[in-house]
Amino acid sequence: MPSQNIRLRMSMKGTLDEPRFSVELLEGSAALRDVIDKHIHDQTLALKSAFFVADLGVIVRQQVRWRTKMDQIRPFYTLKSNSSPVVVEILAALGTGFVCSNKHELDLVKGFGVPSQDIILGGTCKQLSHIKYAAKHNIPLLVCDNEAELRKIARCHPKAKVLLLLTSESCCDREETAIPFGSTLKDCRRLLECARELSLQVTGVKFNVPSCCQDAQAFSHAVSDARCVFDMGEELGFKMSILDVGGGFEGSEAQLDKVNQMLKPMLDMYFSLSTGLTIIAEPGAYYVSSAFTLAVNIIAKKTVARDFSGQPHKALSANDEPEFLYYMNDGVYGSFANKLLCEDSISMPLAHKEVSSEEPLFSSSLWGPSADDLDQVMERCLLPELSVGDWLLFSDAGANGLGATFTNGEEHKPPVFYNITERDWQELHNCGVTLDVRMKNFSLVPCCLQPNITKASISTPA
Repeated sequence: MPSQNIRLRMSMKGTLDEPRFSVELLEGSAALRDVIDKHIHDQTLALKSAFFVADLGVIVRQQVRWRTKMDQIRPFYTLKSNSSPVVVEILAALGTGFVCSNKHELDLVKGFGVPSQDIILGGTCKQLSHIKYAAKHNIPLLVCDNEAELRKIARCHPKAKVLLLLTSESCCDREETAIPFGSTLKDCRRLLECARELSLQVTGVKFNVPSCCQDAQAFSHAVSDARCVFDMGEELGFKMSILDVGGGFEGSEAQLDKVNQMLKPMLDMYFSLSTGLTIIAEPGAYYVSSAFTLAVNIIAKKTVARDFSGQPHKALSANDEPEFLYYMNDGVYGSFANKLLCEDSISMPLAHKEVSSEEPLFSSSLWGPSADDLDQVMERCLLPELSVGDWLLFSDAGANGLGATFTNGEEHKPPVFYNITERDWQELHNCGVTLDVRMKNFSLVPCCLQPNITKASISTPA
């Protein structure tokens, strides 16, 4: 699409009707890599702060992919993955629902005009104030898996429509060590009877098959259990109309195809005759993970002897192979917060520097800026030798920590630079979204790339 046909508005801070965020339009052959180079160049001349670069076209393409492959299931985006207002506004314009876990997220979503019936208050242990807020704003859908929560909901939000959360079987080490959530079939029967006594409406069932154990048996078990709860609920007089198949969507097209191939036959088998059934899912990382790249700067470096025996690091001698400890200006208490929850949540970094194919790679560990032993971002990876001032790029960083609370204050959160290509902007229009009508909180501005920036080649770890 020719750039002159795109209406551009400069972002200004003023009245509430004026846009609050800028999105840079990449014209012609400009690529996201050029944007990263530009901002690294700018930061090198300034404070060398960590920053994110977001490709909003990824979110648009993921929505198109979802509609193509999962047409019978409506997505409800989970804000805990990434609560960036720009992300929320685009997904709201694209017509997704939302799963919120607190009052702040509910406020954010409502601020973009999302209808109350398209919002779920998730989490199985909710504050009373959050339940009351949902009741005040007529947000009907709440998730529950225990009797105490049912009684809280009945007291604070008697018109709520409850989704009972079913427990899932553990099928990997990560799930076996996690705190269990959800109710068994036996517990669901008791909860349904309790809800009837409290005159509380149960309207459906939610289950969740984690991405680490997605096989045909797991989906068969989950869907058949959900069918049992539907039958129990209808037997007790409830109108069961919503099936929530949960999350576990990583983001790749291959994984989405796999889930669809396993899930669709199960739904056809157990729910084919259900009338008025609405099927929803809760993708989070699916939309945002690959849309964001995080750039961090090396602020300190230590050289130690590589110890193959697992003993503490010792002083380096002439015959020892070195191991490098790199300290970055962002860590576990910031953008890498998800590392505390999942060891596999951090992608292998790429060094933003010129590297020849003959240059050796060294065992390295990556640390945040604090002196805390928990602030280890990556225990071991292979990188060329880096220097203080060099940059590392972490791809697939959109679901890592953009919703995290920083220990050193919100003002120290890395800035996010939003971008979209002309082609993806046209695709957004093809989805029925227009800037002036559906997205009033951000403006589209031309991307000004500095032509004299020397582009570094990015090294690829072995």
